[in-house]
Amino acid sequence: MFDALSNRLQDVFQSLKGETRLTEATVERVLGEIRLALLEADVNFKVVKAFVDRVRDRAMDAAVQKGLNPSQQVIKIVRDELLGLFGDAKGGLQETASRPRVIVMLGLQGSGKTTTTGKLAKWLAKQGRHPIVVSTDVRRPAAIQQLAIVAQQAGVRVHDPAGEMDPVARAKGALAEARAVGNDVVIVDTAGRLHIDDELMKELVAIKDVSGPSDLLYVADAMTGQDAIKSAGEFNARVGVTGVVLTKIDGDARGGAALSVVSVVGVPIAFVGSGEKLDDLEPFHADRFVSRMLGMGDVLSLIEKAEEVIDQGDAEKLEAKIRKGGFTLEDFRDQLRMLKRMGPLDKILGMLPGMGGMKELAGQKPDEKQLSRIEAIINSMTPDERKHADILDGSRRKRVAKGSGTTVEDVNRLLKQFVEMQRMLKMVGQMTGEPVAAAPKKKKKSVFGSFK
Repeated sequence: MFDALSNRLQDVFQSLKGETRLTEATVERVLGEIRLALLEADVNFKVVKAFVDRVRDRAMDAAVQKGLNPSQQVIKIVRDELLGLFGDAKGGLQETASRPRVIVMLGLQGSGKTTTTGKLAKWLAKQGRHPIVVSTDVRRPAAIQQLAIVAQQAGVRVHDPAGEMDPVARAKGALAEARAVGNDVVIVDTAGRLHIDDELMKELVAIKDVSGPSDLLYVADAMTGQDAIKSAGEFNARVGVTGVVLTKIDGDARGGAALSVVSVVGVPIAFVGSGEKLDDLEPFHADRFVSRMLGMGDVLSLIEKAEEVIDQGDAEKLEAKIRKGGFTLEDFRDQLRMLKRMGPLDKILGMLPGMGGMKELAGQKPDEKQLSRIEAIINSMTPDERKHADILDGSRRKRVAKGSGTTVEDVNRLLKQFVEMQRMLKMVGQMTGEPVAAAPKKKKKSVFGSFK
């Protein structure tokens, strides 16, 4: 979704590389390009104006970090202000002592509530919880059956009393069943409309009153842009919303809705859905989201995926090398092999700092063949070349290209991206003020390290 905006912002930062210091004229030029990029991405115009003003104030402040060049100064300021758009709220579900926990899913028809209900139930099950789901959409044909199918795929319990077609009674019955059988979470999939009406709102308020939810999640189709945010605001005003779930963020929409939701609606983004599979739901982390958008990667999310497939002993050895700045092409090759087991490659490569451009190596969407091509290039190098990439001069690159069945241009792109990856890791470390560290909260360590 954010490819266009990400590319535009990175082009802006690239244009600053020849500058020796930030001047008022340079700042205004950059701000104009950033403003246009955000507006074209469908960010709310009021949000854009406030954002640009804050960036200008900080960029012209004499106290900007003198140790960074103009490009790095602007990246840091833009990164900080983008994070500010999302507030301090953490993604996922907030802490509550309520048992069973009741989650009510809100949204217009077609936003993906039912599928998101199944995704959320599966996510909770992975956290060791025991959810039960119930549909209160008694008007839409096959809505109840659809949730039953999704719940079966997710492996969670469904409350579906035969013949009961009263939405409020169904919600109340699910809560009673949860208490009786020991389910600690009840997820209520409510009805939607093509537009907001009083009948729907009265029904939702009644369900809210009888179930006492700790979470009211508004499911917004990110591809509908500002319309989704406007509707979320109306739901919040009339029923109450504690968080937003943005679906279809993997689509080709402009994506400004995500940057506008907190400022316009006044509630945090809780989850994002990035695909059609039931596993394609993750808590929203503003820092990871912004880093990915700015081409800095998303190391923490990558860690979480890597921990599922990586050998702990190998991870610890490579982490030690990373800490000492000894990450080599040979290590990189080993990680690429692991990437093949971690999911869609275009998403994974986008999480690697400085590697967003890797998908262009073969001029197409990255796939298994492309990674095999990259691996072949590295395998055609000598052990010394894999350890010391800087010795790969023109003649050596020609030999590597011939040995791997690729071109010198392919070898050059790979080396360029490898160097960029190392540079970005170093720069992100400078910006956050912390070195590469092990993955938090888990004993298993990752080869990638993390930035907090």
